[in-house]
Amino acid sequence: MKLSLASIALLAASASAFTTSPAGRVSTRLAVAPGETKASEKVVQAFADKPEEDPEFDALVKSNFPGAINNRDLATRVVELLEEKGFDPSNTLLATSLCADELARVLEDEFVSIYGNNFNLGGLSGFPFAGNTGWGAMSAHVPDNGYCLTIHGPHVGITKEGQIGKVERSGIALVDNCCGSAIAASNYLKGITDGSANINPRIQQFTDFQQGAVQELILPFGKRLARADERMRELPYALYDSQEVMVTDIVNTGKASIKQGLAVLGGIQINTAPDQLDYFHPLRFDYYDADGNLVENMLPYLR
Repeated sequence: MKLSLASIALLAASASAFTTSPAGRVSTRLAVAPGETKASEKVVQAFADKPEEDPEFDALVKSNFPGAINNRDLATRVVELLEEKGFDPSNTLLATSLCADELARVLEDEFVSIYGNNFNLGGLSGFPFAGNTGWGAMSAHVPDNGYCLTIHGPHVGITKEGQIGKVERSGIALVDNCCGSAIAASNYLKGITDGSANINPRIQQFTDFQQGAVQELILPFGKRLARADERMRELPYALYDSQEVMVTDIVNTGKASIKQGLAVLGGIQINTAPDQLDYFHPLRFDYYDADGNLVENMLPYLR
Protein backbone atom coordinates (compact mmCIF):
# COMPACT_ATOMS: atom_id res chain seq x y z
CA MET A 1 0.00 0.00 0.00
CA LYS A 2 1.41 3.36 -1.02
CA LEU A 3 1.03 6.34 1.27
CA SER A 4 0.98 9.91 0.14
CA LEU A 5 3.44 12.40 1.61
CA ALA A 6 0.54 14.06 3.44
CA SER A 7 -0.46 10.75 5.04
CA ILE A 8 3.10 10.05 6.15
CA ALA A 9 3.35 13.49 7.72
CA LEU A 10 0.05 12.97 9.54
CA LEU A 11 1.17 9.61 10.94
CA ALA A 12 4.46 11.07 12.12
CA ALA A 13 2.67 13.91 13.89
CA SER A 14 0.25 11.47 15.53
CA ALA A 15 3.08 9.26 16.74
CA SER A 16 4.91 12.19 18.29
CA ALA A 17 1.82 13.02 20.35
CA PHE A 18 2.23 9.68 22.15
CA THR A 19 5.98 9.82 22.78
CA THR A 20 6.71 8.21 26.13
CA SER A 21 9.21 9.12 28.79
CA PRO A 22 12.38 7.01 29.21
CA ALA A 23 10.57 4.89 31.82
CA GLY A 24 7.88 3.99 29.27
CA ARG A 25 5.21 6.15 30.93
CA VAL A 26 3.28 8.74 28.94
CA SER A 27 4.80 12.12 29.71
CA THR A 28 2.87 14.48 31.95
CA ARG A 29 5.16 17.40 31.19
CA LEU A 30 3.10 20.55 30.66
CA ALA A 31 3.53 22.48 27.42
CA VAL A 32 4.12 26.01 28.64
CA ALA A 33 4.40 28.99 26.36
CA PRO A 34 7.43 31.23 26.86
CA GLY A 35 6.80 34.21 29.09
CA GLU A 36 4.11 32.55 31.23
CA THR A 37 3.12 34.59 34.26
CA LYS A 38 5.21 33.81 37.34
CA ALA A 39 3.53 32.53 40.50
CA SER A 40 4.44 35.69 42.41
CA GLU A 41 2.68 37.77 39.76
CA LYS A 42 -0.36 35.50 39.95
CA VAL A 43 -0.61 36.17 43.69
CA VAL A 44 -1.16 39.85 42.93
CA GLN A 45 -3.85 38.93 40.40
CA ALA A 46 -5.53 36.46 42.76
CA PHE A 47 -6.00 39.07 45.46
CA ALA A 48 -6.70 42.09 43.25
CA ASP A 49 -10.42 42.03 44.05
CA LYS A 50 -10.06 40.97 47.69
CA PRO A 51 -10.71 43.41 50.53
CA GLU A 52 -7.84 45.21 52.15
CA GLU A 53 -6.73 44.21 55.62
CA ASP A 54 -8.87 45.71 58.38
CA PRO A 55 -6.41 46.59 61.20
CA GLU A 56 -9.02 46.35 63.94
CA PHE A 57 -10.33 42.98 62.77
CA ASP A 58 -6.77 41.79 62.12
CA ALA A 59 -5.94 42.47 65.77
CA LEU A 60 -9.11 40.63 66.84
CA VAL A 61 -8.22 37.52 64.84
CA LYS A 62 -4.62 37.47 66.03
CA SER A 63 -5.63 37.94 69.69
CA ASN A 64 -7.66 34.72 69.40
CA PHE A 65 -5.28 32.87 67.09
CA PRO A 66 -1.70 34.03 67.76
CA GLY A 67 0.46 33.20 64.78
CA ALA A 68 -2.33 33.60 62.21
CA ILE A 69 -1.71 35.62 59.04
CA ASN A 70 -4.16 36.73 56.38
CA ASN A 71 -4.40 34.69 53.20
CA ARG A 72 -2.78 37.38 51.06
CA ASP A 73 0.35 37.40 53.23
CA LEU A 74 0.30 33.60 53.40
CA ALA A 75 0.17 33.15 49.63
CA THR A 76 2.84 35.81 49.08
CA ARG A 77 5.28 34.17 51.49
CA VAL A 78 4.58 30.59 50.40
CA VAL A 79 5.02 31.41 46.72
CA GLU A 80 8.25 33.35 47.30
CA LEU A 81 9.76 30.46 49.24
CA LEU A 82 8.69 27.86 46.69
CA GLU A 83 9.86 29.89 43.69
CA GLU A 84 13.36 29.69 45.15
CA LYS A 85 13.08 25.89 44.99
CA GLY A 86 11.79 25.78 41.42
CA PHE A 87 8.01 25.62 41.92
CA ASP A 88 6.07 27.52 39.27
CA PRO A 89 2.58 27.30 37.72
CA SER A 90 3.86 25.15 34.83
CA ASN A 91 5.41 22.37 36.90
CA THR A 92 3.40 22.28 40.14
CA LEU A 93 0.31 20.28 41.09
CA LEU A 94 -1.73 21.60 44.01
CA ALA A 95 -3.27 18.99 46.32
CA THR A 96 -5.53 19.92 49.24
CA SER A 97 -7.09 18.16 52.18
CA LEU A 98 -9.65 20.69 53.36
CA CYS A 99 -13.24 20.48 54.58
CA ALA A 100 -16.17 20.01 52.19
CA ASP A 101 -17.65 23.33 53.42
CA GLU A 102 -17.78 25.97 50.67
CA LEU A 103 -15.89 28.37 52.93
CA ALA A 104 -12.89 26.05 52.72
CA ARG A 105 -12.84 26.72 48.98
CA VAL A 106 -11.68 30.30 49.57
CA LEU A 107 -8.10 29.30 50.41
CA GLU A 108 -8.20 26.50 47.87
CA ASP A 109 -9.40 28.76 45.06
CA GLU A 110 -6.76 31.36 45.87
CA PHE A 111 -3.99 28.79 45.41
CA VAL A 112 -5.70 27.27 42.36
CA SER A 113 -5.60 30.70 40.72
CA ILE A 114 -1.83 30.66 41.28
CA TYR A 115 -0.82 27.07 40.48
CA GLY A 116 -3.73 25.72 38.43
CA ASN A 117 -5.73 22.55 38.99
CA ASN A 118 -6.26 21.00 42.42
CA PHE A 119 -6.33 17.33 43.42
CA ASN A 120 -8.79 16.99 46.30
CA LEU A 121 -7.66 14.63 49.06
CA GLY A 122 -9.97 15.85 51.82
CA GLY A 123 -13.44 15.45 53.27
CA LEU A 124 -15.42 16.57 56.30
CA SER A 125 -13.43 18.66 58.80
CA GLY A 126 -10.43 18.47 56.44
CA PHE A 127 -9.43 14.86 57.15
CA PRO A 128 -7.53 13.25 54.23
CA PHE A 129 -10.18 10.64 53.50
CA ALA A 130 -8.73 9.94 50.03
CA GLY A 131 -5.99 8.14 51.96
CA ASN A 132 -3.04 6.29 50.48
CA THR A 133 -4.94 5.44 47.30
CA GLY A 134 -5.78 9.08 46.65
CA TRP A 135 -2.20 10.13 47.36
CA GLY A 136 -0.88 7.55 44.92
CA ALA A 137 -3.23 8.76 42.19
CA MET A 138 -2.33 12.38 42.88
CA SER A 139 1.40 11.67 42.74
CA ALA A 140 1.04 10.15 39.29
CA HIS A 141 -0.49 13.40 38.06
CA VAL A 142 2.44 15.62 39.09
CA PRO A 143 4.22 16.94 35.96
CA ASP A 144 7.44 15.15 35.02
CA ASN A 145 10.36 16.69 36.91
CA GLY A 146 7.72 18.71 38.74
CA TYR A 147 6.56 19.48 42.23
CA CYS A 148 3.55 19.08 44.50
CA LEU A 149 2.24 21.60 47.02
CA THR A 150 -0.06 19.94 49.55
CA ILE A 151 -2.19 22.11 51.84
CA HIS A 152 -4.18 20.54 54.67
CA GLY A 153 -6.02 21.39 57.85
CA PRO A 154 -9.38 21.96 59.55
CA HIS A 155 -11.20 25.26 59.58
CA VAL A 156 -12.99 27.46 62.09
CA GLY A 157 -15.10 30.58 61.79
CA ILE A 158 -14.89 33.87 63.62
CA THR A 159 -17.50 36.63 63.40
CA LYS A 160 -16.82 40.36 63.21
CA GLU A 161 -17.64 40.51 66.92
CA GLY A 162 -15.08 37.81 67.70
CA GLN A 163 -17.38 34.84 68.32
CA ILE A 164 -15.44 31.67 67.51
CA GLY A 165 -17.19 28.75 65.84
CA LYS A 166 -19.63 31.03 64.01
CA VAL A 167 -19.29 33.02 60.79
CA GLU A 168 -21.26 35.32 58.52
CA ARG A 169 -21.99 33.68 55.16
CA SER A 170 -22.79 35.39 51.89
CA GLY A 171 -26.53 35.61 51.21
CA ILE A 172 -27.52 34.04 54.55
CA ALA A 173 -28.92 36.16 57.36
CA LEU A 174 -28.18 33.49 59.97
CA VAL A 175 -24.73 33.61 61.56
CA ASP A 176 -23.90 29.96 61.02
CA ASN A 177 -21.73 27.30 62.63
CA CYS A 178 -18.22 26.84 61.22
CA CYS A 179 -17.09 24.09 61.08
CA GLY A 180 -20.43 22.26 61.37
CA SER A 181 -18.86 18.81 61.14
CA ALA A 182 -16.28 19.65 63.81
CA ILE A 183 -18.88 21.12 66.16
CA ALA A 184 -21.14 18.08 65.74
CA ALA A 185 -18.19 15.81 66.57
CA SER A 186 -17.31 18.01 69.56
CA ASN A 187 -20.87 17.81 70.88
CA TYR A 188 -20.84 14.04 70.47
CA LEU A 189 -17.54 13.85 72.36
CA LYS A 190 -18.76 16.21 75.09
CA GLY A 191 -21.77 13.98 75.71
CA ILE A 192 -19.46 11.00 76.20
CA THR A 193 -16.96 12.75 78.47
CA ASP A 194 -19.80 14.28 80.51
CA GLY A 195 -21.39 10.86 80.90
CA SER A 196 -24.66 11.91 79.27
CA ALA A 197 -24.23 9.85 76.09
CA ASN A 198 -22.91 6.49 74.98
CA ILE A 199 -20.47 5.71 72.18
CA ASN A 200 -22.44 5.12 69.00
CA PRO A 201 -21.93 1.47 67.93
CA ARG A 202 -23.05 2.37 64.38
CA ILE A 203 -20.39 5.04 64.01
CA GLN A 204 -19.14 3.67 60.66
CA GLN A 205 -22.43 3.36 58.79
CA PHE A 206 -21.85 4.10 55.12
CA THR A 207 -24.57 6.73 54.79
CA ASP A 208 -22.52 9.07 57.00
CA PHE A 209 -19.17 7.36 57.33
CA GLN A 210 -17.04 10.52 57.10
CA GLN A 211 -18.80 12.17 60.03
CA GLY A 212 -18.62 8.90 61.93
CA ALA A 213 -14.88 8.81 61.31
CA VAL A 214 -14.45 12.43 62.46
CA GLN A 215 -16.25 11.58 65.73
CA GLU A 216 -14.09 8.51 66.25
CA LEU A 217 -10.84 10.30 65.42
CA ILE A 218 -11.54 13.07 67.92
CA LEU A 219 -12.25 10.69 70.81
CA PRO A 220 -8.69 10.86 72.27
CA PHE A 221 -9.07 14.63 72.78
CA GLY A 222 -12.02 14.54 75.18
CA LYS A 223 -10.13 15.68 78.29
CA ARG A 224 -8.13 18.27 76.36
CA LEU A 225 -11.29 19.93 75.06
CA ALA A 226 -13.08 19.65 78.40
CA ARG A 227 -10.22 21.52 80.10
CA ALA A 228 -9.88 24.20 77.43
CA ASP A 229 -10.67 27.79 78.39
CA GLU A 230 -12.39 28.25 75.02
CA ARG A 231 -13.60 24.96 73.58
CA MET A 232 -14.34 26.32 70.11
CA ARG A 233 -10.89 27.87 69.85
CA GLU A 234 -9.17 24.65 70.96
CA LEU A 235 -11.30 22.40 68.73
CA PRO A 236 -9.54 23.07 65.38
CA TYR A 237 -6.13 22.50 67.00
CA ALA A 238 -7.27 19.14 68.38
CA LEU A 239 -8.56 18.23 64.94
CA TYR A 240 -5.29 19.35 63.36
CA ASP A 241 -3.27 17.14 65.69
CA SER A 242 -5.44 14.16 64.75
CA GLN A 243 -5.17 14.95 61.03
CA GLU A 244 -1.43 15.50 61.24
CA VAL A 245 -0.95 11.87 62.29
CA MET A 246 -2.85 10.73 59.20
CA VAL A 247 -1.17 13.15 56.80
CA THR A 248 2.31 12.23 58.04
CA ASP A 249 1.56 8.53 57.62
CA ILE A 250 0.18 9.05 54.10
CA VAL A 251 3.17 11.19 53.07
CA ASN A 252 5.71 8.76 54.53
CA THR A 253 3.98 5.81 52.86
CA GLY A 254 3.87 7.50 49.47
CA LYS A 255 6.99 9.66 49.49
CA ALA A 256 8.77 7.31 47.10
CA SER A 257 6.45 8.67 44.40
CA ILE A 258 7.70 12.25 44.85
CA LYS A 259 9.15 13.57 41.61
CA GLN A 260 11.28 16.71 41.93
CA GLY A 261 10.03 17.88 45.32
CA LEU A 262 7.11 18.14 47.73
CA ALA A 263 6.01 20.95 50.03
CA VAL A 264 3.49 20.25 52.79
CA LEU A 265 1.68 23.23 54.32
CA GLY A 266 -0.53 22.44 57.30
CA GLY A 267 -2.50 24.65 59.64
CA ILE A 268 -5.83 26.10 60.65
CA GLN A 269 -8.07 27.90 58.17
CA ILE A 270 -9.86 30.82 59.82
CA ASN A 271 -12.96 31.83 57.88
CA THR A 272 -14.38 35.32 58.21
CA ALA A 273 -17.21 37.48 56.89
CA PRO A 274 -17.42 37.99 53.09
CA ASP A 275 -16.03 41.53 53.34
CA GLN A 276 -12.92 40.46 55.27
CA LEU A 277 -9.79 38.57 54.31
CA ASP A 278 -9.65 34.97 55.52
CA TYR A 279 -6.74 33.92 57.74
CA PHE A 280 -4.53 30.87 58.21
CA HIS A 281 -2.49 29.75 61.20
CA PRO A 282 0.45 27.81 59.70
CA LEU A 283 1.63 24.95 61.89
CA ARG A 284 3.76 23.03 59.40
CA PHE A 285 5.63 23.90 56.21
CA ASP A 286 8.01 21.12 55.23
CA TYR A 287 10.01 20.52 52.07
CA TYR A 288 10.91 17.01 50.84
CA ASP A 289 13.44 16.39 48.08
CA ALA A 290 13.15 13.98 45.15
CA ASP A 291 14.35 11.10 47.33
CA GLY A 292 11.61 11.69 49.89
CA ASN A 293 13.95 13.16 52.49
CA LEU A 294 12.65 15.93 54.73
CA VAL A 295 15.31 18.54 54.05
CA GLU A 296 13.89 21.79 55.35
CA ASN A 297 11.40 23.16 57.85
CA MET A 298 10.23 26.41 56.25
CA LEU A 299 7.65 27.28 58.92
CA PRO A 300 9.78 30.01 60.57
CA TYR A 301 9.76 31.95 57.30
CA LEU A 302 5.96 32.24 57.36
CA ARG A 303 5.86 33.96 60.74
